[in-house]
Amino acid sequence: MSTSTISAARTAALVGGFDRSPAYAGLADALRLLIGDGRIGLGTRLPSERELTESLGVSRTTVTRAYAALRDSGYAEARQGSGTFTRVPGGRARAHDRSLLPSSGDREAIDLNCAAASAPPGVAQAYAEATADLPAYLGGHGYFPAGLPELQAAIAATYDARGLPTAPEQVMVTPGALSAAAIVAQAFTGTGDRVLVESPVYPNATLSIRHRGARLAAVPVDPDGWDLGAVATALRETSPRLAYLIPDFQNPTGHLMSEAQREEYAALLRRARTVAVVDEAHQALALDGQQMPRPFAAFAPETITIGSASKTFWGGLRLGWIRSPEGQMERLTGARVGLDLGAPVMEQLVLTRLLARGEEVVDAQRDRLRPQRDRLAAAVAEHLPEWRSRLPGGGLALWCQLPGPLGTALADEAERRGVIIAPGPVFAAEGGLDQFVRIPWTRPGDELEEAVRRIAAAWSVVRDRPQGARRTSARVMVA
Repeated sequence: MSTSTISAARTAALVGGFDRSPAYAGLADALRLLIGDGRIGLGTRLPSERELTESLGVSRTTVTRAYAALRDSGYAEARQGSGTFTRVPGGRARAHDRSLLPSSGDREAIDLNCAAASAPPGVAQAYAEATADLPAYLGGHGYFPAGLPELQAAIAATYDARGLPTAPEQVMVTPGALSAAAIVAQAFTGTGDRVLVESPVYPNATLSIRHRGARLAAVPVDPDGWDLGAVATALRETSPRLAYLIPDFQNPTGHLMSEAQREEYAALLRRARTVAVVDEAHQALALDGQQMPRPFAAFAPETITIGSASKTFWGGLRLGWIRSPEGQMERLTGARVGLDLGAPVMEQLVLTRLLARGEEVVDAQRDRLRPQRDRLAAAVAEHLPEWRSRLPGGGLALWCQLPGPLGTALADEAERRGVIIAPGPVFAAEGGLDQFVRIPWTRPGDELEEAVRRIAAAWSVVRDRPQGARRTSARVMVA
């Protein structure tokens, strides 16, 4: 892949009014923040000292000392005859976890197994500001089973703004959306209870439900959307206690359920006396400026809604929440204390700060994801014209249909070529779906285009010589 560069003018615009007391330290701090939150990508060649000096209107010594401070702190490296390039302390390997990328060659692979983006601009600043808020909480025990009151209020306000009046007392903050799903399953299901789930479906959520002893009843989500007739049949035949669904940029298909479909689906659930558990992890990631439908709970007041900061902001926040229907919070709290006693205070302070900024940080995330989505879709259309996919209006991934059931074989071959993708069977609630693969657009555009070229080479191998359905390594799905 070609090396990316950033111009002196762009760098000067990004560092803005950096602290000039002293100027070199302020410039170095500003650059560290930009590198850390991804606005200047890793491996990017920084402007020459002369160019940046001219663009900033500072002395050459200021830029020289700032670059030296970056190198000393591990955020840049000098390459003889080539310039200064961004990095992070510990290199790219610090972004990986051995349970997610267990093979020896994984660190250099293009990881498209995890549909989660890097932190957008503003997250690092929110952490810095939250540090000043933390001392006020250190004199107490630090346990907030329902969440910090100010964060509960901030999350409730987001539902108010979407046309769903919500009291702070209806919100429970959890250590991620998966924890929220586990709490709901603990509170509302028992061994042998039926739970209706979509297929394809986010696999870790169904694991949370299964761990409670519930039995899954799958209803298909087609490449073209929801089949509400099939939903009606499944509800009538299985009488499930809960129905887990993702109406907002469904993972992995990317479908968005219309208001008319939500109204019809809610009516079906009422007749079956089934409670909806709605996962809104991708709800904020509308990439085309479209008007989003009202929350599902606006059509079915008994709905339990799960939200997440991981996709909108950053997975490292590890925060999610439950919006409870009226009268159900005590039941959820009773289930929750058997699992954990609350989410970390520091991260809750960070999320409170992020939500206080309204759409500013989310807009920055959308602005990064939109061109990445478009470049991925264009690359797939160019290099893999036999495949079928629909361009989602939001979310994080492209759900690609292959001409034959070769998804697992393709994933194996792509992995040998340094690209990690998830085949369709990973998302199947009851088996099948080997005619699909999921490709997220959560990496920079250059990486995505290179990944598609490698996937296309892998496809040319497996297309005419299909192999048995097997995987070369066991991976943990997280997104």
